[in-house]
Amino acid sequence: MSWIMDPIEISDLISRTALGDRAAFARLYHLSGPKLFGVCLRILKDRPDAEEVLQEVYVKVWQNANRFAARESSPLAWLAAIARNHSIDRVRARKPVARDIDDVPDIVDTRPDPEAETISLGEQGRIDECMDELEDDRAAAVRSAYIEGYSYKELAERFDVPLNTMRTWLRRSLIRLRDCLER
Repeated sequence: MSWIMDPIEISDLISRTALGDRAAFARLYHLSGPKLFGVCLRILKDRPDAEEVLQEVYVKVWQNANRFAARESSPLAWLAAIARNHSIDRVRARKPVARDIDDVPDIVDTRPDPEAETISLGEQGRIDECMDELEDDRAAAVRSAYIEGYSYKELAERFDVPLNTMRTWLRRSLIRLRDCLER
């Protein structure tokens, strides 16, 4: 099975899903599910939670497919953002739980095949290059907010800056990242 996703096909499937096309939605799930599951699992670090969140993500996709603007964003980025945001919401909703390393369950190998891994590494390399263009503290704040799920308030305290300053850092950093990735 190939894990390569054609952005044009994904965009078309999202558009057809917006029209209520169940076959297109099923195909969209088949093509993008493994990648989105990886996003959820990486953030949640719990397979059952990631599986549950993934189902909720696709409910959101079904309900909001008409909001996707193909000319404004990548279809894969749009789907990944939904998965990431929903996963972060789930992390924030959890109560902190102390775990002993021996209590952590083994997770089945969810690595993509070599072809998909190569493509993913290329995308990751591009993102890393753009992150390197940010100041160190801004890059750390972006990673903490969008990968680790820290709130603005937690980041403001962590970096010892006012809350509005943190919001400005993140907004400006995301604009710079978007501009860099579009070059």
